[in-house]
Amino acid sequence: MRISDMTSQQGAARSRPLTVSQALQTAKQSLEFITVSLIGEVSEVNAKPGYKAVYFTVKDDGASLPCMMWLNRYRSSGVRFRVGQRVELTGRFTLYAPKGRMNFDVFSASAAGEGDLRRQVAQRARLLQDEGLMDAARKRAVGRCYEHIGVVTSPRGAVVYDVMRTMRRRFPLTLLSVAGVAVEGKDAPAAMIEALQTCVAAGCQAVLLVRGGGSFEDLMPFNDESLARAIAACPIPVVTGIGHEPDTTIADMVSDFRASTPTAAAERVTPDADALAGDIAARKRALDTAADRVLDRFGGMLDRYAARPALRDPRSMLATDLMTLDAMHDRLERVLHDGLRRDAQRLDSIEGRLRRTGLDAIAPFDHAIALRAGRLHDLSPLAVLARGYAVARDERGRVISSVHAVEAGEHIEVSVSDGSLRCTVDCRAADRAAE
Repeated sequence: MRISDMTSQQGAARSRPLTVSQALQTAKQSLEFITVSLIGEVSEVNAKPGYKAVYFTVKDDGASLPCMMWLNRYRSSGVRFRVGQRVELTGRFTLYAPKGRMNFDVFSASAAGEGDLRRQVAQRARLLQDEGLMDAARKRAVGRCYEHIGVVTSPRGAVVYDVMRTMRRRFPLTLLSVAGVAVEGKDAPAAMIEALQTCVAAGCQAVLLVRGGGSFEDLMPFNDESLARAIAACPIPVVTGIGHEPDTTIADMVSDFRASTPTAAAERVTPDADALAGDIAARKRALDTAADRVLDRFGGMLDRYAARPALRDPRSMLATDLMTLDAMHDRLERVLHDGLRRDAQRLDSIEGRLRRTGLDAIAPFDHAIALRAGRLHDLSPLAVLARGYAVARDERGRVISSVHAVEAGEHIEVSVSDGSLRCTVDCRAADRAAE
């Protein structure tokens, strides 16, 4: 509506009375024409499930103002109204004609002083970016399957349970270690830094840094410079899931992966069980196919090797050497036979010469030996025995040359030419003669 139209209507209103509806409609049009920004303290909030808008009241020392904000605007603002919070609102006044009640229709909302905070955060983010803490090349790769994961979040609230349910549903084999710390307030950054270090010391392979939604002021601990440097220096991957999709903090910027929500962060580091089973089955099929190809290739190689003449008849590899060995054997046999024959002939010749030489050398001694042999023969007791004589010996084998050498009753042996006689002495002849 143009100002001239409003002025003409106001003049008409002074000339004649208006109905209640007309008066409220005129006021409504006048108020909705004006857009203002204001600062106040939230005194009550009404955001029941099923409502299309959030209803709340802001006040100062002298007045209070009922307000409403459509849910889509409220969610995108990132502010979550709570009693006692100072907020900066931009909107227009409007009338709810059926009740004759004036509201403030809020277009946008922020925490009071949030503009300064945002400028500080932006300046801090540029500083860290210039140092390279946000470079993609610096960030660690985030896997899909870990044996041990740490979670840094508030021990109270729905976030920790959402993460646990998500991980239990997707991959229940993962060991989960929860470091419960404050995620709001001035002490929160130091507590979260210590929790990150604790997760590393506990052997976690990755860590989730998560919290639910909140106002920009609520999320300020995640814009802390010390926390950002601790995330960048963490030796294991850090995945953040802070607030809702529109919320982005410095911790998100320096983390190895930024998820839109805590649940999305849990999904990022865990595989879907069905998808994992399908992937394993696909890999098994690929391995089976690869193994079959390898076996076929090596089977073909073995067939080609087996078809080679050397493997069909192993003796063919040694045929030449075997024939050479046989030829050398024949040569050696001939050489040995000829040598032995020559040596035998030489031995026969030497033996003949030695025999002739020996006969010539011993001929003069043969006659002398024959003479001495004849003399020995003549002197031999055997010759005496042959002429009819006998030789008597006592039991010790001594020749008995006297009757006195034996006693009656002794056994003696009498040798004759063709044997010997065993005899017993009855008496001695000399003894008998004496009788």
